[in-house]
Formats: sequence, structure tokens, C-alpha cells
Amino acid sequence: MKRLFDNIISLFVVVVILFLLIPLSAGMLDAMFIINITLSLIILLITMNISEALEFSIFPSLLLITTLFRLGLNISSTRLILTQGGKAGKVIEAFGNFVIQGNIVVGVLIFLIIVLVQFIVITKGAERVSEVAARFTLDAMPGKQMAIDADLSSGLINEQEARIRRYKVQKEADFYGAMDGATKIVKGDAIMSIIITTINFIAGIIIGMLQGNMSIGEVFHMYSIATIGDGLVSQLPALLISTATGMIVTRAVSEGSLNKDVIKQFLAQPQALMMAGVLLAMFGVIPNTPHLQLFVIAAGLILLSRYSAASMRKSEEEALMAEVQQTDMEEVEAAPPDEADFYKDVNNVYSLLTVEPVEMDFGYSLIPMVDESSGGKLISRIVIFRRQYAQDMGFVIPSVRLRDSASLGTNQYVIKIKDEEVARGEILIDYYLALEPSNPAGEIDGIETIEPAYGIPSKWILPENKEMAEIYGYTVIDPLSVMMTHLSETIKKHTYELLSRAETMQLVETIKKTSPELVEEAFPNVITYAGFQKILANLLKEGIPIKDLGTILECIIESAAVTHDSDVITENIRTALKRTITRRFCVDGQLRVITLDAEVERAIIASLTKNEQGVYLALSPDLLQKMIAQLSDSVKKFNNLSQPPIILTSHIIRVYLARLIEQFFPSMYVLSFNEIVNTVQIQAIGNITM
Repeated sequence: MKRLFDNIISLFVVVVILFLLIPLSAGMLDAMFIINITLSLIILLITMNISEALEFSIFPSLLLITTLFRLGLNISSTRLILTQGGKAGKVIEAFGNFVIQGNIVVGVLIFLIIVLVQFIVITKGAERVSEVAARFTLDAMPGKQMAIDADLSSGLINEQEARIRRYKVQKEADFYGAMDGATKIVKGDAIMSIIITTINFIAGIIIGMLQGNMSIGEVFHMYSIATIGDGLVSQLPALLISTATGMIVTRAVSEGSLNKDVIKQFLAQPQALMMAGVLLAMFGVIPNTPHLQLFVIAAGLILLSRYSAASMRKSEEEALMAEVQQTDMEEVEAAPPDEADFYKDVNNVYSLLTVEPVEMDFGYSLIPMVDESSGGKLISRIVIFRRQYAQDMGFVIPSVRLRDSASLGTNQYVIKIKDEEVARGEILIDYYLALEPSNPAGEIDGIETIEPAYGIPSKWILPENKEMAEIYGYTVIDPLSVMMTHLSETIKKHTYELLSRAETMQLVETIKKTSPELVEEAFPNVITYAGFQKILANLLKEGIPIKDLGTILECIIESAAVTHDSDVITENIRTALKRTITRRFCVDGQLRVITLDAEVERAIIASLTKNEQGVYLALSPDLLQKMIAQLSDSVKKFNNLSQPPIILTSHIIRVYLARLIEQFFPSMYVLSFNEIVNTVQIQAIGNITM
């Protein structure tokens, strides 16, 4: 029984297809018509009560099934109308009599109006909305992927949440793409319903006149009732499904169900309700107008406006009281000591020699984003990022020193590593940053700029333009996220510089708690702390997590029996961490890469040169220029993907090629075949040739 229930939809589709061939009795046809109308009504109500389209992701398939069901019933009803003298069940007869109301001409005109509304207004509109929604969604994909990467970098979400959001973005694109095609089915169904109705009417009249048992008037009356009734029985569910189609593709910017959104947004405009009520009352004074109806509706709107305004005032007062209650009492701080007296003590002068690992200076206007007493959330975001980065990479980022600087512009900030500036940016605190998609659907007024972390062309837009920018396909980011993303990406880029000797020893002490024998075997007989620090820095520099210190130490011990070259040992460690590297760069079981032609690899191997400092790559200028030009073209193919650009090459030349490439493409990663697990599907989207 359970297996039958699990396959109930498959059986239903098979039965619907059989409707095209097997005749149905009038009673069975009545039941099927009722089921069809009920199913269409349920689908419409579901689309009105969801907050986003993916909550009803089966809709495109359901659209095909219901359309097929409706066409099957149309054919069955046509068979009964033409073979049973217009007798096709009580449902068709009831619908026909209800519309005709004893006047065939009026009934036919009403039916034609309903059909034209369904075909020209609802179906055509739903088709257009689906096309636009599909295009906007596909254009916005790169920006959404970047926003996910930005949230992941700033620590707002973890890797698992990022994967879920990427999957949701992909499913959303698939859904709207399917909806774009599914609306063509609705349009074809509307056309087919008109054709079937015409066939029923013309063929029915011809058959009735040839049989000769009825007069022309009786034939017209009988077949007009049957034809109009049959057309309405099919058009009503089609109208409901078309309306549901338009509903589901317009749920992109909603926050809840349609019912809640309409009530919330109407009540949020009490002035509009009041003005509408006053205008209706003024119309009620005009002679020969329906005074009672106008005054009743006007009074209702005015009362609703008063109620809405009172509710909004009450909410504002409650919010203000809560803010006052949460405000901390100001503390009187002791006056700072005189600067001259402070530095009379020579020990205090040494405090000036301290070099901060990470420092961020900012202008006056950005202080509210940092000051927690004013509601600033930058510090809490940094804490979240540090925790997330430690979980992902196995390295604890040092504390970030935050301070205001009078030497900077009011909206500027500077990021320093070991007291030296490595990045700077400028943000407008009262604006939003809108990242431009590849093909925006419209232009948004704003201040042209470049997103500081990824270098994407962007605009600073006013808050009131945020919703329209999202509709046009822009990815909109708040100022705090812009600054936090820039800080996190800068720290990631320079993490290997932050790995100090003291931090290295702290990591060793951490692994010593769980594997004391391993640490005792490795230090200092196999490797020194300085050598271990260099290997960990090599891994961090190329974005490889060092969380699995046990595997790293074991690989060092094994490799030390053969070589003491830190580059060779690092490559062996990368091979041992292949699962970690695969997880780090692979997306949904796929890895899209740029490959090197065999002839190029041979040329690179032949260019390896050794001196006192070690092995380096000495490529000819011509070959280097060709490689850089081809890589520039291939990198563009990664713009719409959710992974960074990757070159896949052999184990022998990987490290030397990576050092060469980073000079031209800092955000590109070089991996070897040994570092990828066998279960991953590798897709080459570019190839470098001679």
C-alpha cells in the first residue's frame, strides 16, 4: 500500500494520458471536473501563502500535469458532447445555463469575454513576468555568489551555510528557467481551449442538423449550453493556474505570505487611506451618486486610517522606551595624565615601539560603526570572523587594533599589517553599495565607485533605491559589510605574515595535548620551530588549512628521511591533505579548472633553474607573454562561477608555477592532480597552449 501511495503521482499522470483515448461516463466526467477545479484552487491558494517561490518548487512540473489533465478532460467532454447530443454531465450543463441565463447571444458574448481575459490578460501577463523573472534571476547570480562569499569571508556565515545558500541560488535559477518554459504550456493550453470550444460548437450544430430530430433553434440552444459550459469548466481552472503562475514568479521581494504583505503595507500608509476616504465622501455629495455606498466605504477607510496611525504611534513609543531602557549610564572617566609627565618614565617610552599585527584606522564619520556604545557592530563582526577563520583554517588571527585617525578623510579607512598600510577604502555610511550585474535590467542613480575587496564596479545608492536596485539585478550590501569584507579578505591574503614564532609554538603546544609522542618525535630532532613555521606559512599563503596538524607533522617526519627541502616537504603535505584541499575548492562535486597543454608543461620543466637560493622558473619572455594572455581570457570564464580561478597541473611544477602566476593573478590558485580526490568531476574550461 505504501509503495502504491509513493507512486500515486506517476499513476495519476498515466491515467490522465489514458483520458485522451478512453471514453468517460458523464458521472465520472463530473467528478473529474470537480477535482480539476479543486486542484487549481488549492494551487492558487498555496501560491498566495508562500513567502518565496522555492517553497513551491514543484510548480513547473505541476503546471504540466494540470495542463495535461485539463486537456484530457476537454477531449473526453468533446467526445460526449458530439456523441450524446450535447449531454456531457451536470457540471457542464450547470455552467452553461448559469452563463446563458436564457439568452444565447448574451451568454456567447460573456463567454468570449472570459476567454479573451484569460488569454490576453492573465496568460500573456504571466508569460511576460516569467520571462523577465528568469532573466533577472540569471543576471543576478554572479552578484549573489559574491555576496555569499563576502558573508563567508566576514564570518557572518560558516561554510555549511554558504553551501546551502549557493545551492538555493542555483535552485532559484533552475526554477525560474523552468517557469519561463512552463508558461508557454499555459499559453498553448489557452489556445487549445479556444480551438476545442469552436470545434464543439460547429461540429455539434452540424451533427444535430444532420440527425434531423431537432429544430435549428433546439440544436443551437442545446449545443450552445454544452459548448459554453465545457469551455467555462476548462477555462476556470486555467484562469486559476495562470493567476497562480503570475503570483509565484512575483514573490521575489516579499517578506511573508501575500495576505500578510498586503495588510502590512496597506496599513503602513494611513495618510493614503485617509485621503481616499475623504475623496469618496466628497463624491458622495454629488447628486445622483450612490450616496449610501460611498459614505459607508468612506467612513470605513477613515476609521481604518485612524486605527493604523494609532498603531504606528504606539509601536514607535514602545521602540523608543526600549531604546531608553537599554542605554547605559555614562561613566565619568578619569582625566588622562599629562603627556609630558607620562613620558618622563623611560619605561613608558618603550610602549611606542610596539608593532600591532593587524591595525585598522578610520575617519571620524566611521566611528559609529565601531563604537559599541553607539550601536556599532564592527567589533562583534570581527569576533565572529576570527572564530570562523579559526574553525576553517586552523589559525587564530591576532587581535585587530581599531583607532580613529585625524589624518584620514572622514569616510576613509586604512588596513595595516605590522604597522604598514596594505589596503584602504572609502565608504558612505548613510548609503548602500550596489554591485553592478553583467546585464542590469535598469539604471539606478548613485555615486560611481569600485567595491574595495573584489574590485567590482559599483554604485553608492540611497536606502530608498535599495529595493529597486535588487529588482534590477544589483547585489546590495550595507556599509558595515563592505568594510568588514575588505578587512577579512585583506587578512586572509596576509595570514602567512601573521604567523609568528610564538604563534607557531602555541600551535605545537595545542597538538601536544592530544599527540605528545608525535611532537616529541618531531621537535627538535626532525624539524626546528623555524622550519615548521616556514612550512605552515607556505600552506597559509596558498589558502590551505593547517587545522590537521597531526597529519602535517606525520608527513614532515616521513619526508625528512628523504629531504630537508621545505618546498618538497610542503608539496608532500599538500598531497596528504588532498581531502581538505578538495573540500576547500570543490563546489557540488565539481572542479572547474584551467589546464596546461603537454607541450607547455614540458617547456616549463625545461625552464627550471637551480641556484644557491633554490629552484626557480626561468621562462622565456615569449612563452610567458603567451601564457599570461591566455590566462587573462580564461579567468573571465570564472566570473559567473562560485569558485576562484584554478590552474591544474602536474605535481613537479606546481610550486614553481604558483610563484610565477601570483605576480600576475594574485587571486588564482595552482593545484596539482595529486591534490584532488578521485571522486571529483574535473571540468576544463580553458587550456593554455604554445
